[in-house]
Amino acid sequence: RTQGMKLKRHIDATLGSGNLREVVRLPVGEDLNEWLAVNTVDFFNQVSLLYGTLMEFCTPATCPTMSAGPKYEYRWADGVKIKRPIEVSAPKYVEYLMDWIEAQLDEESIFPQKLGAPFPPNFRDVAKTIFKRLFRVYAHIYHSHFQMILKLQEEAHLNTCFKHFVLFTSEFQLIDRAELAPLSELIEPIWRGH
Repeated sequence: RTQGMKLKRHIDATLGSGNLREVVRLPVGEDLNEWLAVNTVDFFNQVSLLYGTLMEFCTPATCPTMSAGPKYEYRWADGVKIKRPIEVSAPKYVEYLMDWIEAQLDEESIFPQKLGAPFPPNFRDVAKTIFKRLFRVYAHIYHSHFQMILKLQEEAHLNTCFKHFVLFTSEFQLIDRAELAPLSELIEPIWRGH
C-alpha cells in the first residue's frame, strides 16, 4: 500500500535526524489512523527483533512468569481463545502476544490494506491494546535481561527504540500512566528531556 510506504519513508528519514520528537509527530495533512497503523507495524517489528536476540536467554526456566520486577506480573488473555487471564512463562507470553498482534495486523477489517479503505471505529482501542502489551515486553527486557543486553552490546539500540516508543505512545496517549509504572524511572527523564 503506497500510503503506508510513504509514511514509512518519512519515519526512516526523520529517524536519521536524531530528533525523535519530530519523528513521532503526525505529519501535516496525514490521516491519524494511517499514521498509527504504520507505526504499530514498525514498533511491532522493532520489539520482535529486540526480543528475538534474547530468546535463548529468556526461557521457561529463567523466566517462569512474564514479569517486570518483583511487583509486576502479566497474565495472558486474548478474549477469544483464552478468555480468563492465565499465568504463563515469559517466552510463552511473548509468543502468544506476537501471534495475537500479527493476527490483528493481518485482519483487513482492523488494519485495512487498500488505500482509502476505512479504519474501524474501535481502531484506536485495538492500537492501544497492542502498544500496552508491547510495553510489557520492554518492561520484561529491562527488568530481567538488561545484563544480557549489555553483554550483547545492544544497550544503545534498545534505549533508542524504547525512547522512540515512549515518545510516540505519549504523543498520542496510547498507554495509561499506571501501566508505565514498571519503567517510570526510565520514562520520566525521556518526558522531561522533550
